[in-house]
Amino acid sequence: MMGMSPWSTRLSLAAAMVLMPALAQKPPSSEGDTTEPIRATVSVVLAPTTVTDRSGNLITGLNSDDFKLLDNDKPQILSKDVSVHPISMVVAVQANNAVVEALPKIQKIGSVVGDLVVGDNGEGAVIQFDHRIRTVVDFTSDSAQISDAFKKVKPGSSTSAMIDAVSEGIRMLQTRPPDRRRVILLISETGDYGSENHVREVLTQAQFANVVIYTVNISHLVTALTKPAMPPSPPPIPTTATAVPAGKPLTPTSISTNRDLGNYIPGFEEIFKGVKGIFVANPAEVFTRFTGGRQFSFVKQDTLERALVQLGQELHNQYLLSYHPSNLNEPGYHHIQVIVNRAALQVRTRPGYWSAGQ
Repeated sequence: MMGMSPWSTRLSLAAAMVLMPALAQKPPSSEGDTTEPIRATVSVVLAPTTVTDRSGNLITGLNSDDFKLLDNDKPQILSKDVSVHPISMVVAVQANNAVVEALPKIQKIGSVVGDLVVGDNGEGAVIQFDHRIRTVVDFTSDSAQISDAFKKVKPGSSTSAMIDAVSEGIRMLQTRPPDRRRVILLISETGDYGSENHVREVLTQAQFANVVIYTVNISHLVTALTKPAMPPSPPPIPTTATAVPAGKPLTPTSISTNRDLGNYIPGFEEIFKGVKGIFVANPAEVFTRFTGGRQFSFVKQDTLERALVQLGQELHNQYLLSYHPSNLNEPGYHHIQVIVNRAALQVRTRPGYWSAGQ
């Protein structure tokens, strides 16, 4: 990119968005739920910002004067902090019997993750999940240990508790020093099958802990064609209890209770205001969209490695904007908008945060 190595370009502003000491309460739900809205007290907001041209090439070399940041449409004064914050990353790998064909590809990427994604002065941990969550290797700066951990990931049961795995990754990152950038890399299908946690609670945890979530999505085509067939469920109404027209033979009753809800992503505010168990078909997209991350996907080995290279380039070339909100007296959801004063550039950052007001 304009002759500059993505690994030589370092961060130019401050670190990712932090929700400072916060009080989280459960939001109101439907009938019979008397819980109250989630609230957070915010002191400093920090927003990781990626700038690209129309072709998707990363733009480096900008400074704080090139940016304008709006909080609920009100201009904010950006910090001049230019310190470098090393990365602490948890890689959460789906390892159930639905991804058996994908795992050999994933087992080969440990060196790429250690060298290009975590990077200099960074540290990584690897966990795997089916219905359980197991730490394969705890935080280490040794790329050889990270590489070896990926080779040890093995398939397990048919369940895939992805939301629970993200929650565990957040918990692990909360133990790291506050001056480190906290990142989760989720390598999995986009859906969840068996978690006890809900998207809303885990998204709240991510915001309070200053965690940005990226996903490398395992192609549904691969898993659909290779996962073991599940035995059919028994009919909800016994055949003998089903009324049939006179003169017609009894046949098994087929009752479908599934609805095609599509790729429904509730709005960020609705996730926090809605019922505790609000349906989210694609938790991976919710986590990336509302923490400022990004989704990648792969089918083949080369596309998986290329996605990781792109992820590493982005992480090590982000602009990290920080500010003290001038409008903390406004409770509720604060929308963040970042504008670059140069034409034809595209900007991506996290969309906002919650505040209890003052």
